[in-house]
Amino acid sequence: MPERNPSSVTSGTAAPNDVRSALTFIVPQDTKPYFDSSALTGGLPKVYFETEARVVNVRDMRQIADQLSLDRQGFLLVAHETAVDDLYDDAALAAEYNREVEALIKRVTGADRVAVFDHTRRSDEAAGAAKPDGARPPADRVHVDYTVTSGPKRAADVLGQDEVDRVLAAGGRIMQINVWRPIRGPVRRSPLALADAGSVRPSELIATDQRFPDRVGEIYQLAHGEGQRWYWVPEMERGEVLLIKGWDSLDRCARFTPHGAFQLASQDPGAPARESIEIRTYVVFEG
Repeated sequence: MPERNPSSVTSGTAAPNDVRSALTFIVPQDTKPYFDSSALTGGLPKVYFETEARVVNVRDMRQIADQLSLDRQGFLLVAHETAVDDLYDDAALAAEYNREVEALIKRVTGADRVAVFDHTRRSDEAAGAAKPDGARPPADRVHVDYTVTSGPKRAADVLGQDEVDRVLAAGGRIMQINVWRPIRGPVRRSPLALADAGSVRPSELIATDQRFPDRVGEIYQLAHGEGQRWYWVPEMERGEVLLIKGWDSLDRCARFTPHGAFQLASQDPGAPARESIEIRTYVVFEG
């Protein structure tokens, strides 16, 4: 992965909805950091490493939406309505929403196949969003969902090791992409910040163990870096989605996209809760 991506979008002038806000970063340490997941604690994750809040510029993504690329920045903002009225209805997700997401990713990326393997709802109400494996508030530590190790490992879990080997041996490509949508809009509390993946140095991605009841996963926490470029979507609506790349088998492009929730300086605590749903997928391109 290159140190910097020179083709990343830059914005020379401030837009009205650019903000300065604190994001939560890991403090690098000598030993490998770890945390207990919500699935293990039954509540909030329990963290065994130090974090720090750093105030950064977070730019209005809408100003550059038509210039974004999954291969450069690692994320896209896309207009996309859903026919599913109730995104808390698991049956509707399985019957309809998953197919909508698959069709969207194929249309946007030209992929040959999309495999949906997980969905997570989040809420910044005090109790978080109910889920069988634990409460899920917005994830406020800046992170990437997969690493250079766990990305291909999870791909093998979802697609099968033989299929992963076949696709890559034939010159194909596999990506992990999350599709993030507000359940209700506009989002006025705990919005999502995303880093331009091309502005993140490999040394700032800190591999971290994520402990579950029956296994140990691995994600990246992000350490702060002065060259990082951050974006958000002001008052994001239900008819908009973010495509966020979490891993890519190709190493000559953006592979890992850090993201995390943050608090607006002007945030109204009486505004409706931020409720969101993210669908995790693996995306296959045949060689």
